Amino acid sequence: MSTMTEEKKKEEEGEEQDNPTLWDIAKEYKISYADAVPIQEEMRLKRDALKAACTLGEMRKDRTPLEQMKKRAEEAEGELSIMKGIETNRVKEAQARCDHLQNELDRVKKDNNDLFNRIAELTEVEESHRKLNGKLQERLTEVEEDNKKLSHQIEDKINQLRRSGL
Repeated sequence: MSTMTEEKKKEEEGEEQDNPTLWDIAKEYKISYADAVPIQEEMRLKRDALKAACTLGEMRKDRTPLEQMKKRAEEAEGELSIMKGIETNRVKEAQARCDHLQNELDRVKKDNNDLFNRIAELTEVEESHRKLNGKLQERLTEVEEDNKKLSHQIEDKINQLRRSGL
């Protein structure tokens, strides 16, 4: 009886009843409750099958956004892959440029070191030449003084010979 009142309340509120009660079935078909049970079960199964079909249809409808999202995700993954490829190329180009610059720097450092060594060698040669030049200058001064002395001696001898009448 309480089921009847609940059903009447639902009907009064405008809600549809999902599954008729045994009372409604028995009354409609003019059968006993025992005979109404299989009918009610069959109605419930049909209702559940219909709900499942509706749910499946809704799921199919819902699949469209999922498929769109899946497609967008795949597109995003493709774009990401392209961007990674571009970035990889940029990194490779930068690495190649870096390697080229490193090789150039190494070459310049070697040239600089070679020039530094050459300057050191030339400085040694210059120092050696200065010492030698200093000794030669001293020797030249000695020779010039000796030459002056000899020149004076020769002049003195010539003057003596001239005085002596020769």
